[in-house]
Amino acid sequence: MTQTVASEPMVRIEGLRKSFGSHEVLRDINFDVMPGQVVTIIGASGSGKSTLLRCINLLETPDAGHVWFHGEDLAAQHVDVNRLREKIGMVFQGFNLFNNMNVLDNCTLAPVTLKKMKKAEAEQVAMKHLESVGLADFARASVQTLSGGQKQRVAIARALCMQPDLMLFDEPTSALDPEIVGEVLEVMRGLAADGMTMVVVTHEMAFAKTVSDRVVFMDKGVIAEEGTPAEIFGNPKHPRTREFLSRYLDD
Repeated sequence: MTQTVASEPMVRIEGLRKSFGSHEVLRDINFDVMPGQVVTIIGASGSGKSTLLRCINLLETPDAGHVWFHGEDLAAQHVDVNRLREKIGMVFQGFNLFNNMNVLDNCTLAPVTLKKMKKAEAEQVAMKHLESVGLADFARASVQTLSGGQKQRVAIARALCMQPDLMLFDEPTSALDPEIVGEVLEVMRGLAADGMTMVVVTHEMAFAKTVSDRVVFMDKGVIAEEGTPAEIFGNPKHPRTREFLSRYLDD
């Protein structure tokens, strides 16, 4: 199948820096995400992966540099960040669902309040996405009755209800029991196959290797190496990349 290659990146990050107090978490980060690409960010804990992800939708404010989304600089004064952020879905490690609402209400809240969508239309959209993650039968269920894997699939459906152009995933499987990790990764594989643009921070190396278009390896706040999965997993150039991947590659 031939894909039309867009010439302009959906996300462009230039010279990004972020510190917390005297601790510099990100140093001079530069990379692009093209429409339809799946970019995975890997690296040891504390390497700055999640902070980088949170800078893309300004959950963290960069100290310097630029984050361009659809050609607009999110750091510019005149930009309506909330309007642009509506096009960026985010799935967190800890689900971040509203436990006092049922599954369907979790999914319709943002489209109704932010997009001013009619409740009936929002519910129709939500049911479509709940069906796509295999949870249509749980629409009226209390969030508190769900397993961790089910909660994370609801979180993905909820993000999709805003009809985003870009999906950010911050270690979406790290809080899950090993036996239910697969059900969440399966949903993410489906999104990738449908052409959703995704940036995924993950420790799931098999996912990074088989689903990514590009892999970014971060080490101590910098991008040490990036390339295709074949390059990063097949022939890593940087000693830290080789060291990080050694256990996985040995397996």
